[in-house]
Amino acid sequence: MPSLRIESRKLSGRIFIQPSKSMAHRLILCALLARGTSVIDNIVLSDDIRATLGACQALGAGVSIEDSPRFANRKRILLSAPGEIRLSRPEIDCMESGTTARFIIPVSRLCADPVTLTGRGRLVKRPFDVYKSILPGKGVGFEDENGRMPIRLSGRLNPGEYELRGDVSSQFISGLLMALPFLEGDSTIRITGPLESRPYVEMTLDALHQFGISVEHSEDYRLFRIRGGQKAEARSLAVEGDWSQAAFFCVLGAISGEVAIDGLSKASLQGDRVILDFVRAMGADTRWEQDTLLVRPGTLKGIEVDASQCPDLVPAVAVAAALCEGKSLIGNARRLRLKESDRLSAVCSEINKIGGHVEEMEDGLVINGVGRFRGATVDGWNDHRIVMSLAIASSCCDGPMEINGYEAVSKSYPEFWDDFRSLGGRFDEQHMG
Repeated sequence: MPSLRIESRKLSGRIFIQPSKSMAHRLILCALLARGTSVIDNIVLSDDIRATLGACQALGAGVSIEDSPRFANRKRILLSAPGEIRLSRPEIDCMESGTTARFIIPVSRLCADPVTLTGRGRLVKRPFDVYKSILPGKGVGFEDENGRMPIRLSGRLNPGEYELRGDVSSQFISGLLMALPFLEGDSTIRITGPLESRPYVEMTLDALHQFGISVEHSEDYRLFRIRGGQKAEARSLAVEGDWSQAAFFCVLGAISGEVAIDGLSKASLQGDRVILDFVRAMGADTRWEQDTLLVRPGTLKGIEVDASQCPDLVPAVAVAAALCEGKSLIGNARRLRLKESDRLSAVCSEINKIGGHVEEMEDGLVINGVGRFRGATVDGWNDHRIVMSLAIASSCCDGPMEINGYEAVSKSYPEFWDDFRSLGGRFDEQHMG
């Protein structure tokens, strides 16, 4: 496994944040569902986004990729769609993207042609039981291999009443919200129990709205009324900055040196914008200078974090918490065990390797702060967020850190190591081949 040896040093500087991968997925799929050519600007071609673009091509869209005229080192996607799903090949490779798979399953059922979804890595083992339990009653044939990919689908989705638990991945809800408006009849989605990761559902509704699709919902987001027969309109849009990626640099600013972050929206619907609240509560100094977010170190103290609405923040928050005075608690994070890795086990294992005091619970972490980390060899668990959190932690180590599997960042953030270097990071490129 390739490894990267990072020199421990104080990091600081300015960064233009990556575009939101979560919103890019949504806008690209809305473009697939709209007749005509849509332009989606400010795109980074991470592995996950490539998976979604490939799925769109398999479902009848033409995809052209150009250099962005507005955003340096970014791409612009021109996606031409016929206004209906037309399967062009019988198999869709979702790579390791759970978002792609969970969105494409219902969207692909806007036509009756059979298709097989395949995946790689942990995605093959990630659960799709929600769809397996509800889609066969709505006209869709669903076959898998003992609960794993490949998944074979057939038949066209029917409108009607859908009921889902709120404590499963919100991606199942978002996938249905994308497909149901394009059926001939009206539908409803009822959520039982509390809705976790609600901001991601709000992002889906916002993306649909931008393409002219209307969905009514109750104030608590537990009932959605979807009028059938709607038509999406092609649009030209730019993807906003990614708060989930900015989280790593907010933490870096809190534990190492001042970091200025450009490209974020103060009014974003992204739930991961709460990272700013977390580092403030810990004691970091944060402020906005016009549209630039500045984060600098302070005297950090432990906090309690409810991760139910922001599970992707846990690896970054855990690094900061491990350097706080006192104890921190991260709870309501059970779903992290079903991500690219078991992130609760991964965070506990790797932070403890560098001298942290982390205790793993069934649905969270107990973290007792230490003054500094120590250099060590750590494992990235083939998980982009684990690798990035460890890279940030290296700035507070007493010796070098070597990360096995550092290349996992390509899943969501292929330019991460370039940005890390721009903030003063130094690493042994011989290990990078």
